[in-house]
Amino acid sequence: MIATFLRLPLVALYRREFAEYSWKIFQRDLLAGLTVGAVALPLALAFGVASGATAAAGMVTAVLAGIVIAGLGGAAYQISGPTGAMSAVLIVLAQRYGLPGVWVAGLMAGMFLVLLGVFRLGRYISFIPSPVITGFTSGIALIIAIGQLDNVLGVQTPKAESTLTKLLYYFTHLVVPDWHTLALAALVIAAMLITPRINSNIPGSLLGMILASVAALVAGWQVPVIGEIPRTIVLGERLTLAAIPWGALTDLLPAAISIAALGGIESLLCGAVGATMTGKPIDSNQELIGQGIGNMLIPFFGGVPATAAIARTSVGVKSGGITRATSFVHAGVLLLSALALAPLIGHIPLAALAGVLLVTAWRMNEWESIRFFARARLKHAITGMLVTMVATVALDLTQAILIGIAISALIYIRQSAGSVGVTDEAVDLERLRLIGHRLLNTDASIHIYYLTGPLFFGSVSTVLEALKNAGDWRTLIISMRGVPLIDAMGIQALEQIVEAQRHRGGQVCFSGIQPAVQDMFARTGLLERVGEANIYWSADQAIVALHGEAVPATGAPV
Repeated sequence: MIATFLRLPLVALYRREFAEYSWKIFQRDLLAGLTVGAVALPLALAFGVASGATAAAGMVTAVLAGIVIAGLGGAAYQISGPTGAMSAVLIVLAQRYGLPGVWVAGLMAGMFLVLLGVFRLGRYISFIPSPVITGFTSGIALIIAIGQLDNVLGVQTPKAESTLTKLLYYFTHLVVPDWHTLALAALVIAAMLITPRINSNIPGSLLGMILASVAALVAGWQVPVIGEIPRTIVLGERLTLAAIPWGALTDLLPAAISIAALGGIESLLCGAVGATMTGKPIDSNQELIGQGIGNMLIPFFGGVPATAAIARTSVGVKSGGITRATSFVHAGVLLLSALALAPLIGHIPLAALAGVLLVTAWRMNEWESIRFFARARLKHAITGMLVTMVATVALDLTQAILIGIAISALIYIRQSAGSVGVTDEAVDLERLRLIGHRLLNTDASIHIYYLTGPLFFGSVSTVLEALKNAGDWRTLIISMRGVPLIDAMGIQALEQIVEAQRHRGGQVCFSGIQPAVQDMFARTGLLERVGEANIYWSADQAIVALHGEAVPATGAPV
C-alpha cells in the first residue's frame, strides 16, 4: 500500500520537488511569495469586483487557490487565483443568475476539470488553434474594459444582458462623467505604466491604489469605494448544499463548460510559460485535477472560480521561487492583509480598481502574436482571430471557442485540400536500361501518377479530376510516397479508380505506400482487392516487375 501511495503522480511530484529542500531554498520561496503577494493583492480585489462579486470574494478566492490548487496542482511554479479572463465570463453569468449561479457553475466546472484530469485528457486542450486563443483573449480584454467604464466615469448605467448592449448604451444615452473618478483611474494607470520604468521591483498596481486612496481621502472626494472587508475567510454570502438550485443545473451547464474550458486553457497555457521559464515540465492532468478540486471548494467559502495566472506565476519565478511553497506564502500574505488591513482596504476607490483592470485588459492582449499575424500577412489566422474576438464579445466563451475552432478547421481543410498535387509522366524505359535493368518487353501502355498531400474528403475531387483520362492506359502505377494520410473518402476514391480500370480490362498498381496509409488499405479491404502482388516499394520496382524483371539492389525508390 505504501509503495502504491508513493507512486501516485502528486506524491511523485512532491518527492522530486522537495528532495533537496533546504533553508536556503525556503528563503528564496519566502521572498518570492512576499513579492507575489504584493502583486496579487490589488489584482485579487479588482478581479473580485470585476466578476460581479465583491473585493472580499476576490481575496477569499486568491487565498484558497494559492493553497488548495497549488497544493494539488501539477507544477511547482503555478500560482492561481481570480483572473481577468475568468472575471469577464463571470460578470455576464452574475448579471443573469446572480452569485448563486456563479457558485454553482464554478462547482460544476470544477467537477468537469477533475474528470478531464482523471481521464488524462489534458493534452487535448492544446489542440485549440493559436489564433482562436488570441482572438478570445482580445475579446475578453474588451469585455473587461467595457465592464469598467461605469467605475471609471463615475456613473451607474442599467444592467445589460451582454457587453454589446452595455456599449450601445453609452452611445445612445448622454453620460456625464465624474472628473474625480476619471482622475483617480488615470492616476493608477500612470503609476502602473511609469513605475516599472523607474523600479521594476515595486508593484505599480499596488502603488497606484495607495496613491489614489490617499488622494481621494486628502481631497475629500466622495467617490464609490470597495466598502467593508470581512475579517474572515468564510464569507456570509456563500454556497451551501441546501441553496443549490437543482432545477437550474441544466441552464447553468453551458456556463460551467465555459468556465471549465477557460480554466483548463489558462492553466495549461500558464504551465507552458512556466515550463519555458524554469525548464521543468508541467503534469497537465494533475494540474487539471488540482484546478478542479480547488474550484469545487471555493464556492462554499464565498469565492469565485479561479485559474492559474501567468502574471503571478512569472513574478514568482523571476523573484526566485523554487517550489509551491512560494504560492503558500503568497496566500498567507493575502490572508494577513485581509485580517489586518481590512479597514484600509475598504477605503480603496472603485475607480482605482477600474484603472488596474484597464491596464490589465490592455496587457492581456497577445500583442506579439497579433503583430506576427499582421507582419506575416497571415490572412487566415487574422480571420480566425477576429471572428473569435467578435463572437466572444457578442455571444459567450463556449460559443466563441466553437465558432473559432470551426472557422480554423474550415480554413485548414481548404489549405490542405489545396496542397494535394497530382502529376503524371510516361515510363522512361531508357533510363531504367541505363542504370542496369534488362527489360524483357517494351510495353508502352503503362503510365505513372504521383500523388502528394493528404488524401481526404476535401481533396478527393482533385485526384478524381486529374485521373479522369487514366483509361487511356492499360496499367496505372499510382505512387503514394507523398501521401501521409488517407480517410474513408480517399479510400473510396481509390476504389473507384481501381474498379473503373478493371472494368476497362486494365489494372492498378500502388507504390511507396506509407505505413499509416497501408494500415487504412488493410482495414478497409482495399489491400486485399488490389492484391499484395500489386503493391511495390517504388515506381521503378513496379515498372521493372511489369516488364518481366526483378529490381536490382541498386534500385532507387521513387
